[in-house]
Amino acid sequence: MPVAAVEGKRRPDTGSLRAMTDHPDLSRLMSPDRRNPLVAVPVVVGAILVVALALTWPGGDREIDLTQLGISSEAYRARVTTVTDGPCSFATNVPCTAVLFTLLEGPTPGTVSLQEFEDLPSTPRFSDGEVVIMSYIPEASPSFQYQFADRDRRGLLLGVTALFSLTVVAFGRMRGLAALAGLAASVVVMLVYVVPAIIQGSSPVLIATIGASTIGFLALYLSHGFRSLTHVALVGTLGALAITVALSGLVLAAARFSGFAGEESIYLSLVGDIDVRGLLLAGIVLGALGALDDVTVTQASAVWEVSRANRRLTAGELYRAGVRVGRDHIASTVNTLLLAYAGAAMPLLLLLTISQQGLSIIANSEIVAVEIVRTLVGSIGLVSAVPITTLMAARVVSRLTDQELIDGH
Repeated sequence: MPVAAVEGKRRPDTGSLRAMTDHPDLSRLMSPDRRNPLVAVPVVVGAILVVALALTWPGGDREIDLTQLGISSEAYRARVTTVTDGPCSFATNVPCTAVLFTLLEGPTPGTVSLQEFEDLPSTPRFSDGEVVIMSYIPEASPSFQYQFADRDRRGLLLGVTALFSLTVVAFGRMRGLAALAGLAASVVVMLVYVVPAIIQGSSPVLIATIGASTIGFLALYLSHGFRSLTHVALVGTLGALAITVALSGLVLAAARFSGFAGEESIYLSLVGDIDVRGLLLAGIVLGALGALDDVTVTQASAVWEVSRANRRLTAGELYRAGVRVGRDHIASTVNTLLLAYAGAAMPLLLLLTISQQGLSIIANSEIVAVEIVRTLVGSIGLVSAVPITTLMAARVVSRLTDQELIDGH
């Protein structure tokens, strides 16, 4: 088939689309007095978010001393000079690995630090010339000021990040670049607002709700532009997010979780006035947001495309078509959430299985029950996003003119 013929089939027939406006059910759509009330959505939501951010914005930095827990804010690169296996100096019958580190940076570059690592399954294995990260505690005695913290993986992380960015832009082009801008905005909101505000003692639930709404707002409009489809996705996202917050609060209150299932929470309770229980709900809200954006945009886009393919479909028919797409999407998304949580907790699952406890006992333990609640409550929020977004999209797109659909509104 000639290329021109193929291209001709792909392009919308603007003449036939305009001719369809003579239909009595569609002629009113071309009225010059039509107004799109959704235009007010980003304005109102944006204004509310600005006020909420201003009222809850964290003040100055809160100084918290973590040296009592062996955590230092100063860390520097060092190179492994020599690695020697032999008996430990503190117990000759215990095998150890003696490692000599030479500081590459910091207040005293060139300083040599000798450390012994007992031969255990968790002990890192070093090689000559390897670059590592050393934590620095100036208050400690000279022989203990520098301690091995971790391997230096920053170069690798930058390389993977660059590869990811190039892949997204190569495939998505300008849309991919916009998606990266949305991702960057999400990271900024998390690091500049959400984390500092919670550290300063603000309610994690309130901060997570405001932060998630802000991230959703910025990500949607940076990635998909200022158009009716994005307005619909924003309404669906915020509606489902509200349901997720309310349901999570009820379930967590009924479950009476302590919030101390992980050792990180225990550390937080020792260093400041942080609502550890509230962090559970905040985690559910923020964790559900990424999937909510995906579902709402997909639903709105599906309704738009169905309407482009057949302009004679009513709002009800568009809704039913969109919901059918949503059912398939939800089925795969829920499974994705489950596998994501299960993958992150794989060592724990193995340990609990080895314990030979009954499945009900394992599920009842707080550390597992929290993840179950995350998955189920988050999935309920995702399911609720489908009818909310699809109904809104069907009503909006059925009122758009043919030219507005062609122009991408």
